[in-house]
Amino acid sequence: MSFKASDKKNILYLFDRPNEPLVIGKGDDLKVRFSVPADYLPERYKPLADDLENRFSIGNQNNIPVKELASLPDLNEAFSLDRRGSFSLFIPQHRDCANNLISALMKQPSFEDFQSLGVYCRDRCNPYMYIYALSVAILHRADCKEIPLPSFAEVLPEKFMDKSVFVRMREESNLVEPGSRIPLEVPKDFSASDLDEEHRVAYFREDIGVNLHHWHWHLVYPNNGPLNIVNKDRRGELFYYMHQQILARYNTERLCNKLKRTKKFNNLREPIPEAYFSKLDAANTSRTWPPRFRNATLGDLNRDKEGFRFELSDLDRWRDRILEAIHTGTVTTPKGDRVTLDIERGIDILGNMLEASGLSINRQLYGELHNYGHLAIAFCHDPDNRYLEQFAVMGDTSTAMRDPIFYRWHENINDMFLVYKDTLPGYTLPELGFKDVRIRNVELSAPGIPMNEFSTFWQQSDVNLSRGMDFTPRGPIFARFTHLQHAPFTVKINVENETGQRRWGTVRIFLAPKYDERNAEVKFKDQRNSFIELDRFVVELPERNNIIERSSLESAVTIPFEYTFRDLDANRPEEGTEAVANFNFCGCGWPQHMLIPKGSPEGFPCQLFVMVSDYEQDRVDSPQSTPSCDNASSYCGVRDSKYPDRRAMGFPFDRPPRGGVVTLAQFLTPNMAVLDTKIKFTDRIVAKRPLQANRALPNKRQ
Repeated sequence: MSFKASDKKNILYLFDRPNEPLVIGKGDDLKVRFSVPADYLPERYKPLADDLENRFSIGNQNNIPVKELASLPDLNEAFSLDRRGSFSLFIPQHRDCANNLISALMKQPSFEDFQSLGVYCRDRCNPYMYIYALSVAILHRADCKEIPLPSFAEVLPEKFMDKSVFVRMREESNLVEPGSRIPLEVPKDFSASDLDEEHRVAYFREDIGVNLHHWHWHLVYPNNGPLNIVNKDRRGELFYYMHQQILARYNTERLCNKLKRTKKFNNLREPIPEAYFSKLDAANTSRTWPPRFRNATLGDLNRDKEGFRFELSDLDRWRDRILEAIHTGTVTTPKGDRVTLDIERGIDILGNMLEASGLSINRQLYGELHNYGHLAIAFCHDPDNRYLEQFAVMGDTSTAMRDPIFYRWHENINDMFLVYKDTLPGYTLPELGFKDVRIRNVELSAPGIPMNEFSTFWQQSDVNLSRGMDFTPRGPIFARFTHLQHAPFTVKINVENETGQRRWGTVRIFLAPKYDERNAEVKFKDQRNSFIELDRFVVELPERNNIIERSSLESAVTIPFEYTFRDLDANRPEEGTEAVANFNFCGCGWPQHMLIPKGSPEGFPCQLFVMVSDYEQDRVDSPQSTPSCDNASSYCGVRDSKYPDRRAMGFPFDRPPRGGVVTLAQFLTPNMAVLDTKIKFTDRIVAKRPLQANRALPNKRQ
């Protein structure tokens, strides 16, 4: 059977209300149903097949045909995870269950078989694991590239907003007809008050787009699964760089709010002063996510329910072994061979070891430091399961970034990467320079904003949660949330090409705080790890004097607003266009509205760094010369292609400076420039951003 693109999109109804059985009609009007073969029904419903068909069959329904497979793969492992339990990618047993399902879905020879197996598994699996596995499969199957994956916030909204909202939503949907429903506002401050100083940066940690980014990145780069899915170009390095950039951003936000930069959490036995009460509701388990009280301490874990146990001393031992490998410059394989952590591949090897992905060079020796650290924190309230509690938000990639301890734990992980980077030689002047090319001037501008100044404020936006609201009347139901936003800006660069001949360069734009928490100018050895990448793009330099203008909306770090908060009915790209194939992969990226830190009312001083490097030294030979999606390539790479920059991620700040360089000014070469700027925050809320039907999505390809 041949499937058209419009027919393939029917598989998206498997995401609709994931806790409701598939026999109940899908879509806002309940008029979409999968023709589920009787043998595909769960055992509980098989005796009721005829009754269910009569009860839930509606006239003029769109019945989606489902092929009955001649034989089913062995999915006992996937089905072993409690359907009403929680799911975590950090728990080895849960990962194995997900891998079992992903592998089976990926092996289906045709889309028809793939959809059939998806239907068969849906009501037999833990819904959180099922949504994860189905999403990974759709992202990586060649016959699914034109299927626009729904936003995870729409499918499982309970992972992204205050549980009290859902009580009001059920009331609204039960009493008000769809055309008359009003958006329900999510309180901006719902998890704590400003009596907790950490709450000053809750707008960053709890931002829906930020948490969607973290979830989607782990979909594109799963740490375990079939090798052809996991083994992507420079995956380990990307794990390092994406998280390093998150930390740089978070520390800037802290400075903007007069907080100290994050202190790494490396003494696992000291009390954790930061408490966290998420106010999230785990709808699948009918429980509230467990909180962590002030001064909680970690302990050895004995979680037989989830099939794992370990001691804190295991984490210490793994950390010591990894640091030993860094200091000796070599890692040991299971066969006892020594592999050098060289300049080209060292950071990639280390990234896979530290995360403990399926690409780890020796998981038995170097362990699962990153993953098990998440678990030690996530289960600290019930380490031996005596209270039958599930993990806290640190145990889930879609919620972990809400917790202040996430950043302290990742500072510990990032510190080990920095130890490795500091073993490398500083870049030489020829490596940093671009012969006969110099930057003459840099300007920053935004309409109605003083020159060389960023402007930030609050904005309200709506997200449709009807896809994830189970057992309530159908129809759109919107949540309105408040988030940080900045005025779009343009960077104007005057580049002189002294040769007068056509050349190509890579423009790299970074932003970093100028002063630290003591209001002292940041020393370059610290500042180089604080630079936030704002953009990176290739330019042609055809003349002696070249004026380059780049809009913030074109950033290679971010994804457009429409990709982050995409209503599939309002913002779906036109059928048969390249935009449809891009929609899934392009869902990975930093949200555009969080590109610029908050700043301060008086203007937070920053330094904008601009560099034009030699594209001949940056260029990557890739079989795909025109990437089909590179919207957020800095954080997410390029689909079906190599990472689009030969340089180390974070270049030119990823290595210690050359000898004699103490300040940023001393670091500069003629093809670099620094602009003193400031970020001015205005405490006002601008009008909400409406969902616009059939809005054209920005094309950011270069």
